[in-house]
Amino acid sequence: MNTTWVRGAALAAGLAVAAAAPGAAWAQEKIRIAGNFSDKHSSSIAIEQFKKDVEAATGGKLIVETFPNQQLGGAQENVTQVRAGTILMTWVGMAFLSRTVPELEAVSLPFLFPSREVAYKVMDGPIGDELDKKLEDKGFIALGFMELGSRQVTNSVRPIKTMADLKGLKIRLQPNETHLATFRALGANPLAMDIREVYSAMEQKVIDGHENPYNLIYDSRFFEVQKYVSNTGHFFDFIAVVANRKKFQALSPEFQKAITTAMNKAVATQRVEAAKADATALAELQKKGMQYDALPPSEREAMRKATAGVVDDVKKRVGAELVDRVLAEVKKASGS
Repeated sequence: MNTTWVRGAALAAGLAVAAAAPGAAWAQEKIRIAGNFSDKHSSSIAIEQFKKDVEAATGGKLIVETFPNQQLGGAQENVTQVRAGTILMTWVGMAFLSRTVPELEAVSLPFLFPSREVAYKVMDGPIGDELDKKLEDKGFIALGFMELGSRQVTNSVRPIKTMADLKGLKIRLQPNETHLATFRALGANPLAMDIREVYSAMEQKVIDGHENPYNLIYDSRFFEVQKYVSNTGHFFDFIAVVANRKKFQALSPEFQKAITTAMNKAVATQRVEAAKADATALAELQKKGMQYDALPPSEREAMRKATAGVVDDVKKRVGAELVDRVLAEVKKASGS
């Protein structure tokens, strides 16, 4: 054997490895995910775990940069950024996607879900699969639905003890036509507004109140600018995690698998933590000085009847067949 050739080959191989080392760093990819929830919200905590899991699964080859708390703009801006491919992903209240994918309104009907467990069964089944396809048609990849929660009304004018107490109140809602129509049917004066504007609008009395799950009311410190809260529970809402379809599909199969696996874990964990947070947030709000008034079942039933026409309107917008199947799936999941 020619030892000179062997040594030369070994030296060449060593130089090749050394030359490849900087290239390995250049091979590292970064993705960005933005949201409008506070750092303390269960969804933001889950996204941080998602980041760690993706980076661990890829050996650091895929870096996840997270931007919670409106760092890259409001909720609607994040949706626009994802659709344009400026950022890869967002986690956002599902209502902010409904203008692009109106079929999402079929699971946003007033008083639709009797419990979070029923809501999950419906969204994790055939209905969720169909909504995933509708999102894909508009340039998104759906990666999961976290819990935003059961939405409750707050205001600074008067306690809400009956449906009549809502009459004339200026209530902020998400930009979802079903949500807005529901509050018009309840006698309120609803208006759509991005969440980042809500605190100052309530502080300056531009609006009387808003509606959100207890845990988000607490995390956003809305107790500083609102006096009353009631258990209206008019919608059960989801946080959609979506990515830009083309950019996601352009990632390597390894990276795609790491993202989907980590997000499945994050969604499951967040749902558990969101339920815990919601159970304790109401007590914390009361400690902070908010007055809580529980609506009797008779008033919630009156609200349900008053908003029945909203369901018919949604059928006209997104198709009666889809809405009827949602209603059937809710009934099935409820065991009735």
